[in-house]
Amino acid sequence: MGITLLSFCFLILANVECGNPIYFNIGGVLSNNESISHFKEIIAHLNFVHQYVPRGVTYYATAMKIDANPIRTALNVCKLLISQRVYAVVVSHPLTGDLSPAAVSYTSGFYHIPVIGISSRDSAFSDKNIHVSFLRTVPPYSHQADVWVDLLKHFNYLKVIFIHSSDTDGRAILGRFQTTSQSHDDDVEIKIQVESVIEFEPGLNNYTAQLYEMKDAQARVYLLYASKKDANVIFKDAAALNMTYAGYVWIVTEQALDVQNVPIGAIGLKLVHATDERAHIQDSIYVLASALRGMNQTKNITEAPKDCDNSGSIWETGKTLFEYIRNQVLIKGATGMKVAFDDNGDRINAEYDIVNVQGPSNHTSVGTYTYDPKTDKMRLAIADNKIIWPGKVHTKPEGFILPTHLKVLTIEEKPFVYTRLLKDDDKNCTADEIKCPHFNSTNDPGEMYCCRGFCMDLLKELARTINFTFDLALSPDGQFGNYIIKNSSAGGKKEWTGLIGELVNDRADMIVAPLTINPERAEFIEFSKPFKYQGITILEKKPSRSSTLVSFLQPFSNTLWILVMVSVHVVALVLYLLDRFSPFGRFKLANTDGTEEDALNLSSAIWFAWGVLLNSGIGEGTPRSFSARVLGMVWAGFAMIIVASYTANLAAFLVLERPKTKLSGINDARLRNTMENLTCATVKGSAVDMYFRRQVELSNMYRTMEANNYNTAEEAIHDVKIGKLMAFIWDSSRLDFEAAQNCELVTAGELFGRSGYGIGLQKGSAWADAVTLAILDFHESGFMESLDNKWILQGNVQQCEQYEKTPNTLGLKNMAGVFILVAVGILGGIALIIIEMAYKKHQIRKQKRMELARHAADKWRGVIEKRKTLRATIAAQRRLKSNGLPETGVSLSVEALPRGVIDLPSPVRAWSGMRQRGISELPNLPA
Repeated sequence: MGITLLSFCFLILANVECGNPIYFNIGGVLSNNESISHFKEIIAHLNFVHQYVPRGVTYYATAMKIDANPIRTALNVCKLLISQRVYAVVVSHPLTGDLSPAAVSYTSGFYHIPVIGISSRDSAFSDKNIHVSFLRTVPPYSHQADVWVDLLKHFNYLKVIFIHSSDTDGRAILGRFQTTSQSHDDDVEIKIQVESVIEFEPGLNNYTAQLYEMKDAQARVYLLYASKKDANVIFKDAAALNMTYAGYVWIVTEQALDVQNVPIGAIGLKLVHATDERAHIQDSIYVLASALRGMNQTKNITEAPKDCDNSGSIWETGKTLFEYIRNQVLIKGATGMKVAFDDNGDRINAEYDIVNVQGPSNHTSVGTYTYDPKTDKMRLAIADNKIIWPGKVHTKPEGFILPTHLKVLTIEEKPFVYTRLLKDDDKNCTADEIKCPHFNSTNDPGEMYCCRGFCMDLLKELARTINFTFDLALSPDGQFGNYIIKNSSAGGKKEWTGLIGELVNDRADMIVAPLTINPERAEFIEFSKPFKYQGITILEKKPSRSSTLVSFLQPFSNTLWILVMVSVHVVALVLYLLDRFSPFGRFKLANTDGTEEDALNLSSAIWFAWGVLLNSGIGEGTPRSFSARVLGMVWAGFAMIIVASYTANLAAFLVLERPKTKLSGINDARLRNTMENLTCATVKGSAVDMYFRRQVELSNMYRTMEANNYNTAEEAIHDVKIGKLMAFIWDSSRLDFEAAQNCELVTAGELFGRSGYGIGLQKGSAWADAVTLAILDFHESGFMESLDNKWILQGNVQQCEQYEKTPNTLGLKNMAGVFILVAVGILGGIALIIIEMAYKKHQIRKQKRMELARHAADKWRGVIEKRKTLRATIAAQRRLKSNGLPETGVSLSVEALPRGVIDLPSPVRAWSGMRQRGISELPNLPA
């Protein structure tokens, strides 16, 4: 049984998925009977086109005429179409009334039956929350914004005024225009600016107030979206204000183009095949058939709903079929090339004619907007020479009115802008100054300042060259501007402050100041070409060379000094030894009188070595031997080299040395290392601050310096001068100026973050090209170089360089150590002589004590000798008596000796000693 059923499927249904329907009803809700006939005819012919309809599948047409009453239309859809199980509905627009297609979409969408519109262009049908299953082969009115963007870029109109009604279509076309104009693929650098948006309530009888607002704007290109009724009134009021004549440009939508009083020269769009229902019916049916064919091969298709009374029935196949239809692409359709849909089911790649109003009933096509298969994009082609512009002129208008009196803002920043407060007795600025009150100042509106400097000379030359007048004012908050969140607690949005904020909010026309060009600012304002190229650098105070008491020792390292000291004493010792042991030394040679010369002792050798080294002259105590003298000559050569080297290096250290910088640049490890105690800062919200914020590799450094950042550059530079801030990171032009003014300041390292200073203008300003061309001319003519020499360099760079080359004058702080050394020598000599005197006194006292002791010993020894002599005499007399000699012979009594003999210590001691050694005979005493 299963095999039979399978064979039947293959034989009867051919390529049709087994189980899927073999016939499909297609519903049509059309505007007239002719369209209904076309609808049925096309479906009947479709059944024979096997490219779209597989064998065994048949399409049937079920059509009805649309009713102007949306309720009757909805009832008829249920009664005549849904009851017939239609798989999709093709709907047109009624001749009168606007809600009938919506009724068809609501009714069919309730069951997810796809609806393909062929004439409904309201933007409301793009909302898939309401029209869940609606597609269309015509684009909504809002898609004309895509063509407008290409038109404006073709004519180079980059500043426009947008006029639209306050309804769904008006807001939709504005939103699409703003999105497309800022993200166009062809020219990403060209952005169209909407200077003003004029939104009006539909149905008014007078639009003069809105037109007056447009008249005061710079742009003269008007983009208009309005219904025929509103456009008629707008054109009437614009003509009364002379806003439809030469110098103005009107680009309008299809509805406004059909108005009888549309201005001559206006340019509008006409959708190709917009009223050709047969072509749209054909494309919609073929797209539907292509979707059903693809779905039939891959999906299980269930029968369509047939009862509107069953509110709980949701047709899942209808959802899938809607997606299949939306993804279809019809390469060659009856309504144009590449019929396709976007995510909202709206037709894309729709073709338009560019229409130029050349007379009351003369609408001439001057271009096309068609699909280009080669680039797979839409292409605009316009014959410019065929266009007649408002005022019946053939020359394209400029598209803007150039104001000749500008509001110019600046900011105090030396040397570019100097300010001076006018006193009560001085109400006029000098010839090189310009009056510059604070912009919108409420603190003291009576205060008046005068500005001069680099930028003021540039502003005056610009005004003279490109012919404009101006009112100059200072920044309201003293800041260049920062992109911050205002009223963050109340869910505020990001806004620019300072100079940039005034320009972005159209409260000023131009900024002439040292305004750094960077991506953050360029997104919101226009910049001229740089009038000065510069970068970022680091300002610091020159490190003062620390002069210590031992500065005179700097030429040699500690090791070398120690080696010199050791060498002196080693050489002295060797000299002593050589002279001591040489056969020709003083120790071996005697004078003619038989005495030796004074020998070269160790003290004399040390004195000789020091004398040679210090070139102090050599007195007594020179080496005598040949070997010692050879060593002395070598030592003299060594001393000459050492002294000459010391002298030369001392000059380099004490006279010519000038320290430059502490830091090597932005890559210095001390800046990158957040743990080091090195304070660096910049100005809050400045271009330098923005640069650090966007550099990932500098994030650690930025977090450290963020807490130290200053409000103004003046405060930071002052703190660098007094040593409170070690490094100030800022624009190189300003810091080079400060370094030229004060030779104690210096810039460190190479420039980084290179950029330039530019003139700030409003986005799309008509003055941008003129200002840029003038600045380029100033560079070529040498005017910018003259401003550099006058305001920035001021001749002081050469003075600082000359100062750098001038040797330092040595002072007491440089040579204090030498004087202290002399003082130490004097004090040392005084101390030594005191020690010598004390030692001499001690020696004298010791000698006296020795003399007293010796005298006492001599007296004691004399008494002893006297007693010994007496005993010897008595003994002698006794021997004589015993021998029979008379006692009156020789008297050897001590008393008989002269008294002086006893008092002479040496003979007595000698004799006493001889007696002790056993010598009994008396020596011959001197007379």
